[in-house]
Amino acid sequence: MAGHASTGHGETPRDVVRFYLLDHQTVVGKAIDIALLVLNVVFVVVFVLETYPFSEAMQTMFWYVEVAISLIFLAEYVLRLYGARNRLKELFNPYSIVDLLAILPTLVVFVSPAAVITANIGFLRAIRVIRFLRFYRFTQDEEFFFGTVSVGTLRVMKLLLTVVTIFFVAAGMFYSFEFRVNPTVDNFGDAFYFVVVALTTVGFGDIVPVTQGGRWVTVAAILAGIILIPWQASKIVKEWAYRDKVNVVCPNCGLAHHDRDASHCKSCGHVIYQEYDSRE
Repeated sequence: MAGHASTGHGETPRDVVRFYLLDHQTVVGKAIDIALLVLNVVFVVVFVLETYPFSEAMQTMFWYVEVAISLIFLAEYVLRLYGARNRLKELFNPYSIVDLLAILPTLVVFVSPAAVITANIGFLRAIRVIRFLRFYRFTQDEEFFFGTVSVGTLRVMKLLLTVVTIFFVAAGMFYSFEFRVNPTVDNFGDAFYFVVVALTTVGFGDIVPVTQGGRWVTVAAILAGIILIPWQASKIVKEWAYRDKVNVVCPNCGLAHHDRDASHCKSCGHVIYQEYDSRE
């Protein structure tokens, strides 16, 4: 994150772990960021590919890849807890909860072979789609391995991520409920197609939910789209509205963000003495 100094003498292993998991500027920090991003993409792609009728050998390979990445993410999860200044706070951090839920189904099957029977049905399969939410961890702040972006750009990225997340998670949940009983849903692509058509209100009618779970997933996805997308968009509009303001705080009433040529606070009238170039 911004403002982090390089590690030096006298730091504990815990400090070093915390630094590199948060750092975006050093070679090691950038490498960790890129590696986690790539592994997250592969993790999601494997989930999608497993819904298609590949050969048994390919399905086995997908399973090995999924287990390997899950173990890496488990190590990351443990290291984040180890390096956190407040471990209890980190444990209940929404990002940490998503990290754990994303790998939990795979680890359950890996630890308990008997769970393989139920791995592809019901709750255990449905929850695997949560792994897509791990991408939100990469948008915690404006610092990235490729540099720093503006607040406005970050909010646009979060809006696009929210739209894709709603489509992806809804499609994954819809597929989990429908693929065994709905003849029109054979793979993730069919489910994704249905969700896009349903949420954009096109409604061709060639795919319809036949289970209660599938119907409720459709309703939840539509409500999430109605609520979350305008909420994210409003943040972008608000950011654009304030882009010509100067972040000066009035010492009298505490109001922030004033016009560039303001000499007095527009709320209480206190003199704030903003610098303003008349040539602008």
